[in-house]
Amino acid sequence: MKAELIDMLCQKSFKFSKEPIYKLVSGRMSQFYVNCKPATLCARGMYLAGHLLFESIKDDDVTAVGGLTFGADPLAVATAFTSELKARPINAFSIRKTRKDHGMIRWIEGDIQPGERVAIIDDVATTGSSTIKAIERARAEGLEVIKAVIFVDRQEGGLDNIRRHVPNVSGIITRDELMKRYLSEKR
Repeated sequence: MKAELIDMLCQKSFKFSKEPIYKLVSGRMSQFYVNCKPATLCARGMYLAGHLLFESIKDDDVTAVGGLTFGADPLAVATAFTSELKARPINAFSIRKTRKDHGMIRWIEGDIQPGERVAIIDDVATTGSSTIKAIERARAEGLEVIKAVIFVDRQEGGLDNIRRHVPNVSGIITRDELMKRYLSEKR
C-alpha cells in the first residue's frame, strides 16, 4: 500500500525544482512542494491513506483522530472510515483555523468530548507549526493528545519540533522516499 501511495503522491502531489521556486506557508522558498489533497481526495488515495494511518494508530487506545482543517480532514475521515471497516471504530474530528464565534463557541467539530484520548494528524510537516497549533487547540478543548502522525514528513525538523509537545510522533512517508521515487521516474 505504501509503495502505491508514494507512486500516487509523485504523480499527483509532489513537485521538485533544482532551484527553490515554491513558497511555503512560512514564507520560505523551497525546492520541494507537496500538496497531498489531489491524492488524499481521490478514492484510491483516500483508501490507501486511511489504511496506513489506521495501522499507525490502531494500538494507541485513541477514540478519535483529527487535525487542523483542511489538510487533516480527508485523512481523518479516511482513517475513521477504515477503522469502522476493521471493526475498531475511531471517530474523526476537525480543528478550525479560526474559532467558531456563534452557537457553541469551539475550535473543534466532530463527535468528541473532553477527556477523550486522540491522535492529531497532519498532511505535511515542515516546521510542524500547524500540527503544534492543532495539538494546543485540542488540549484547550480538553482532549488528551497522546500521538501525532504526519502523512508526509518534509524532513526539515518538523517531527522534532512536534515531539516537544507530544513525545509519540511518527511519519508515514518521507520526502526522501518521494524523491527516490520521483528521480526513478525521471530516468
